[in-house]
Amino acid sequence: MKEVTVQELKQMFDSKEDFQLIDVREPYEAEICTLGGELMPVGNILDHADKISKIKTVVLHCRSGQRSKTAILNLEEKFGFKNLFNLRGGILAYASEIDHTLVKY
Repeated sequence: MKEVTVQELKQMFDSKEDFQLIDVREPYEAEICTLGGELMPVGNILDHADKISKIKTVVLHCRSGQRSKTAILNLEEKFGFKNLFNLRGGILAYASEIDHTLVKY
């Protein structure tokens, strides 16, 4: 599975790279802290496959990186996506290493 580090994601933000960021956490988690991605909870992400780009880089994240891995595997298997990347360590790693203002939960 392809992954990006939190440092690589920060660089993507800083360089204004054209990519899609998808948050596969639950709505209540996104209310605690967010990276600004589109909210598509892992439980029903397959229903949103038509909203996911097949052209540009797509980074999926969750709290720690496990649910986003599951979402990627399901999307790749069911819809043949080849452009999906998991955020290694999830939003917890981003909060620890990049943005210390994000709430860890």
